[in-house]
Amino acid sequence: MNIEVAYARSDKQLIIALQVDDSCTVEQAIVLSGITGQFPEIDLAINKVGVFSQICPLMTRLQDNDRVEIYRSLAIDPMEARRQRAVKQGR
Repeated sequence: MNIEVAYARSDKQLIIALQVDDSCTVEQAIVLSGITGQFPEIDLAINKVGVFSQICPLMTRLQDNDRVEIYRSLAIDPMEARRQRAVKQGR
């Protein structure tokens, strides 16, 4: 089956297309993609993963045309970002 593995930083994004066995899991797809070699900051014990924006466990079996996404932690808390924008705008 055909799947994609995706990861993005602010300076670089990568989507890797793969053909995998029908029994492939999220974790297996990430390993097969080699994406951790290009982004050494990825740590599957820390980073959350998902399929099409739905967080899932590493052992989740994939379906044809799934896109595995590796999520990075937020650079800043969304509430703090709003506060900072409000201060800049003089509110």
